[in-house]
Amino acid sequence: MICTLTLNPSLDYIVTVNDFIVGATNRTSDDFILPGGKGINVSIVLQNLGYPNQAYGFLAGFTGKALESMLEEAGVNADFLWVKEGDTRINVKLRSKEETEINGRGPKIKEEDIQKLLAKLDGLTQGDTLIISGAIPSSLPQTLYRDIMEHLKGRGVRIVVDATRDLLLNVLEKHPFLIKPNQAEIEEMFNVKLNTIEDIEKYARILQDKGAINVLVSMGKDGALLVDEHHKVHFAKAPKGILKNSVGAGDSMVAGFMSGYFKNQNYDEAFKTGVCTGSASAFSDLLATKEEVEALMKASEDLFTPGH
Repeated sequence: MICTLTLNPSLDYIVTVNDFIVGATNRTSDDFILPGGKGINVSIVLQNLGYPNQAYGFLAGFTGKALESMLEEAGVNADFLWVKEGDTRINVKLRSKEETEINGRGPKIKEEDIQKLLAKLDGLTQGDTLIISGAIPSSLPQTLYRDIMEHLKGRGVRIVVDATRDLLLNVLEKHPFLIKPNQAEIEEMFNVKLNTIEDIEKYARILQDKGAINVLVSMGKDGALLVDEHHKVHFAKAPKGILKNSVGAGDSMVAGFMSGYFKNQNYDEAFKTGVCTGSASAFSDLLATKEEVEALMKASEDLFTPGH
C-alpha cells in the first residue's frame, strides 16, 4: 500500500493578473481552484502515473467539504479525519510579473486528533510506503514527523519526508528512505550559500550522514541531484520547456521518483522519472499526466548523468 499524509491541506485559489499593482483594484485574467497540499499533490500525480494510493490528513469546515468533493472528482482515495475547530485553509497563488503566495493558517488540531491519526497509521505494515509532505499547523510541535516515524518504528514501512527546517532535520535520526529538500531549503537549514554543484553534493552528503537513506535535491532551472543509498551521485540538467506553474513541481518530483523506484528499485530510473515528472508539472497548468511524463523522458535522455 502507498499512502500520503497531508496535515494542513488547502484549497488553492490560483489567479492571474497581468499587471498586478499593490494598493489598487486588480482584476483577474484567469482564475481557478485546485485541491492543494503537498501530500495531496503527490497522491494525484501517483494516481496519474498508475499507482493507486491512500491519502490521509485532516479536514475542517465548509472548505474541507469542498476539498473532499474535489478529491473524489480527481479519483483520489481520500480517508481524512475531521477536526472541530477552524476551516481547511485557502491558499492564494497570484501569477503576475512575479509569483506571489498567501497561505492560510488551517484548523486547530488537538492531541486527540493526532491519536486518531496514529491509530489510522497503525494499519501500515511491512513493505508499505508512507509519504509525509508539507508544513504543519502552528498548533503542532516541530517534532511531529519524527514522532510519527517513531510510532511506526520496526514495522518495515518505507517513509518519505518532504519538509523544511526543523520538521526535516528532526526526522533524520529515524532514517527516512527519501528526503527532498530544494537548494534554498538546504541553504536556510545550514545558513550557507550553495554556489556550485559540488557545494550541493557536499550538503546532500551531510544530510545523508545525519541519517537520510536517499537525498534528492531539486535546483529549479539548474536541474537536480541525488545521492542514493549506495553513495552514488546522480545529476540532471533541467529539461527544456515553458514554465507555466511551479506549484506542485517538487511534489511531482517525489511522486515520479517513487513511481520509478517501485518499478525495479533502480535509482537511475527513479531519478530520471522524478526529474521529468517535476518538470512536466511545471510545464503544465495542472499536475503531470503519465503521457506528459513519458514524452518528456524520451526528449531528455541526454540531460542525465548516471550514478557514479
